[in-house]
This record gives sequence, structure tokens and C-alpha cells, in this order.
Amino acid sequence: MNVQTRRFLLAGTAAMAATGSQALAAPRRRHAAPAHAHAAHPAPAPAPDDSAQDGAAPTGPPAATPVGPVDTLARWACILDVTTGATLLEKAADERMPPSSLTKMMTAYIVFGMLKSGRLKLDQALPVSEKAWRMQGSKMFVPLGESIAVQDLIQGMVIQSGNDACIVLAEGVSGSEDQFVALMNDAASKIGLTNSHFMNATGWPADNHYMSARDVAVLAVRLIRDFPEYYHFFSEKDYRFNKISQGNRNVLVDKGLADGLKTGHTDAGGFGLCASSDRGGNRVVLALNGMPSSNARAHEGERLLEWSFANFENATLFRKGDVVEHAPVWLGTQPGVALVATRDIVMTLPHGWRTRAHIGVDYQAPVPAPVAAGQVLGDLVISNPGLADIRMPLVAGQDVARLGLFARASTVLGQKFGRH
Repeated sequence: MNVQTRRFLLAGTAAMAATGSQALAAPRRRHAAPAHAHAAHPAPAPAPDDSAQDGAAPTGPPAATPVGPVDTLARWACILDVTTGATLLEKAADERMPPSSLTKMMTAYIVFGMLKSGRLKLDQALPVSEKAWRMQGSKMFVPLGESIAVQDLIQGMVIQSGNDACIVLAEGVSGSEDQFVALMNDAASKIGLTNSHFMNATGWPADNHYMSARDVAVLAVRLIRDFPEYYHFFSEKDYRFNKISQGNRNVLVDKGLADGLKTGHTDAGGFGLCASSDRGGNRVVLALNGMPSSNARAHEGERLLEWSFANFENATLFRKGDVVEHAPVWLGTQPGVALVATRDIVMTLPHGWRTRAHIGVDYQAPVPAPVAAGQVLGDLVISNPGLADIRMPLVAGQDVARLGLFARASTVLGQKFGRH
């Protein structure tokens, strides 16, 4: 038996986007176009940021994107598509940075986890310690010696960015802020934050307290996915506590452009922002930090959020169970086996580039019998000039038994001596 790798490229994604995955029922086989066959056509760069009026200028090299470099005032930046996990923009995205109050997203993650598990209740009252009452920086103004409902503390933390609220929550959950921080670091490791380490629950400047822009974006995705029932706290525009009203510090939320998440500022880290928005079923998360002013933060956040939706879209290429290709089977009771998708396959593509994306299938041919349904037989390869290939496993759609001894001998002899 002569076994070789076979690669069939199927139709570009334009037809699929128009007609759905049924367009692939009878794919047209073709050869792969060379990677250099199509020159990239970067989309126009975003319009200049209004904060340039303050004398601000882009910091360092431009951000890298699939459609070409984009200047940004942010020192650190990462934009992710929530559905596919695709990186739309990155600049020093894996570099350690002072996260300031973006830290409170991790504090919220722990608190939401406690609520979901039933270990904490929204109406449960937690006592205010002297440490919490004396905490400086942004505050929700908790009264010393009183007890505050968890729901009020969450609103004070995510809307008013209250450092005092964080301390009350940390002490109420774990007994001390230090023990709560241990939970934060443990959870960060478990959810894949590879460049984060926490020393407190507030983001107060401290040695060895850091996150990366990518980790901030990943954390935002996990908050959205893991705790949809509590995500609404991030979208509330104002909150009144202790007769003091304060607005959400996230200007994009206030303007209705985003439904979360958080802002932050320290002298070392500059002005930071993490925002998320959903438009037409496409959701992106944006994490920026190191900007020179709150005005620059607001304008840069809005500008890059709009840029993300203007330049990218998601296309469903295959549904779970779709037959992508039929592979020949060697010495099987059937001549071929269907290669099927194991899940819905959605790809983030720059607008206008779908006609240039190609679908490849890599597998060993012929496939030796026996074949079991669900057995991985190859890979679906999605290629688009300027983007990294995406590979997805393809599995057998049905069982194919091996021919009996006499039938196998007959088949082998027939091929060897030319009898058909």
C-alpha cells in the first residue's frame, strides 16, 4: 500500500459566507495558492486621536494587526475577538505592566466565583474594618464599623472603583487581604494568565504586582463567559452609596459604546482601560494601558473599538457534523469514509478578505481499515494571506470494517497483477 499525504484545497470562504456550510457538500478540489500570490492590502489606519490636541503622540512602535500596523497612544495594548480568540491588535501585549485598578477585575472574578458556588450571597452583609475604612485612593466611602451588603460592595468596586470596597470583600471572603490575594494568584494560573501576579486586591502600587495587556483581555473574556449572570454590574452607569453619587469611570460605558469593564490609573502605569462591546453577535475585548491622560484613554478606547468592528467580522465556515471531505479507505468494506467537523468552526477575517481565504484538508490517503467513528483522521487547514493558519481536527463520520481475509487477498492480488 502506497501511503502519502494528500492536501485538497476547497473553495474560498465567500461562497460559504453567502450560502452557509452547505456550499461544501461537494467541494471543488484545487491546488494551494502560494503564500506570496496575494499582496496584503492593509485597511486604512484609524483617524488621528483627538488627544493629540494635548500634545500627546503615539508611544513607541505601532501596534501589530492582521491588516497592517496601527499607531496608538497606548504603551501596552491587546484586542481579542471573544468568539474565536483571534488577536486583532497587539502592542507589547505580553510585557509586564502595572495594572492599577484593572486588578479589580480579578477581585471581581473571585467574588463572582464565590457567589456562583453559593459560598457568598448578594444580600449578605460584610463588616467594614479600620483597614478598609482608612484605604486611600478611589473610594465608595464605607462607614467604619458598619456592615455592607455584597451587592453594594460589588457596585462600589466596579462602578466607583472603590479600594475600600475591595478590602471589605477580600476580608469578608478570606479573613484577610493576603489570603484573598492567594486565591487571586491561584485562579489566575488556572484560567491561563501567564504574565500576572497580584500583591493586593485593589491594584495599589506594589513591587511584584503586575499583569500584561493580553492577560487583562483574557480575564475580561473569562468574566463574560464564566459569569454572565453578574456581568451586568460592569455596565451600570452610576451608583449612589452613603448619600454620595458617583458615575462609572469607564467613559465608553457611559456613552453606550461598551457594556463593561474597568478603568485604572497609577503614575507608573499611566491611564488604562478594559472595555467590551457586542455588535450584531460579534463581541470584542479591548485592553489598553500606559496612556498619558484620561482624555487620551477615552478617545483611544473609542477609536480602537470602532476600528475593530470596522475591520473584522466572523464567518461560520462549518457546522459541527458537516462533511468536509470523503477519504478513500484501503481494504475496507466501504470505499471511503466521511471526514467531519468536530464542532462549529468560526473564523475571524478582515472585511473583504473572505474571498481570499482557502480551506485545506490534510490526511493520510488511503486510510487503512478498520476505521472507528470519531477517530481523528486529519486536519482542516484554514489559510488566509497575512494570517497564521488555523488547524482543526477532522474525524471519521462512521465505522468502516476491514475486509475479510479472502477479500483482502483478492484485492491485493488484483492490484498487484492489474486485475480489476
